[in-house]
Amino acid sequence: MNAAAGRPAGEVGRYIELGLALGRHIDGFVDAYYGPPGPATRAAAGSPLPPDKLVAEARALVASLDAGTELDDQTGVIESDLVTASRRRWLRAQVVGLLTTARKLSGESVGYVEEVESCYGVRPTPVPEDEIAAAHQRLAEALPGTGPIAERLIAWRESHVVAPDRLPDAISSLAEDLRERTDRLFGLPDGEHVDFELVSDKPWSGFNTYLGNLRSRVAVNTDLPVLSISLAHLVAHEAYPGHHTEHSRKEVGLVRRRRWLEESIFLVGTPQCLIAEGLADLGLETVVGPRPENVVAGHLHPLGIRYDADVISAVSEAGEALGAVRGNAAWRLYVDEADPDVVVDEVARWSLLPRARAEKAVEFLLHPTWRAYISCYVEGLPLCRRFVGGDPTRFARLLTEQLVPADLVAA
Repeated sequence: MNAAAGRPAGEVGRYIELGLALGRHIDGFVDAYYGPPGPATRAAAGSPLPPDKLVAEARALVASLDAGTELDDQTGVIESDLVTASRRRWLRAQVVGLLTTARKLSGESVGYVEEVESCYGVRPTPVPEDEIAAAHQRLAEALPGTGPIAERLIAWRESHVVAPDRLPDAISSLAEDLRERTDRLFGLPDGEHVDFELVSDKPWSGFNTYLGNLRSRVAVNTDLPVLSISLAHLVAHEAYPGHHTEHSRKEVGLVRRRRWLEESIFLVGTPQCLIAEGLADLGLETVVGPRPENVVAGHLHPLGIRYDADVISAVSEAGEALGAVRGNAAWRLYVDEADPDVVVDEVARWSLLPRARAEKAVEFLLHPTWRAYISCYVEGLPLCRRFVGGDPTRFARLLTEQLVPADLVAA
């Protein structure tokens, strides 16, 4: 590192500054940064760099990585050639994602499939409608009552609303248990901490802001009623063993110990997002088991919160395929070029949602920055699940190593 300028050396420094420069153009593109302050100060000064300059820098950085230029100043640190090559491959995949974003910013037309592959390292694949229809049939058998499946599912979901005044205690109870289980299985750094807060007027249900120094702030949105059926998954996804656990483990293991400063920045539109969302979605079943409902009920019932464990278990298993509807909707919008109003109807039909919720889902997909991000969930969870195969030691690799999606396929 150039201590005087606070600038990480080599290609790592260029990568950090490129990501921060792109963040000047796209709100939320830099999800987290806790590295040296110099690059952030310079990125915030003056006018944003023109997109064509960012395209040129991204292309030049890919070329330098391919040419074997030094990644950083690792004086006194000895890494094997294999480790260096793996680290270089990870960084190159990240930069290809940044290049794709810069190309879009500059006005270049980037097709949806190319965008997903270049940014997230996977090829989106629509799920056949007959598979989703089969999930509807399974849900009809799992849900109590009679009548149209959509009406029954919506009514059943809404019967599990958690009163706002009970949310803090429910979140705290679940987080304490999940933290203990995560620490037992994987170990947590001394001093790590998560603060939970209730917020409103946000487009998401939950969000982790990693602050560095082993701390996270997790916001839970109360714009729509929070449901007990999704509360444990939300806590696991955002905190233990999800986003907070991954960030804090990598801060200690990769940033502090190995001085891999590229891990001090987390950028949208890169493969690290797909692995992060996949492992976070897998987190609850990893630390509690494939059917965690009875454990969750043990936390919520004493608080007077409805949670029908047996039915929730059956419905969750029967309806998991509905998650693919979001990926299908993106495909319809950007590959088939279907009318958005038609896609809203399709999302409502196949996801068994009221039209207002379907409209919100499609609104997210219509955003030029986020349209491809849905693949991080749709493709990320099954990819991470196959890689882990029920083995916690393989989940630990997701929390601690630099991996690209191709590594998960090949393993």
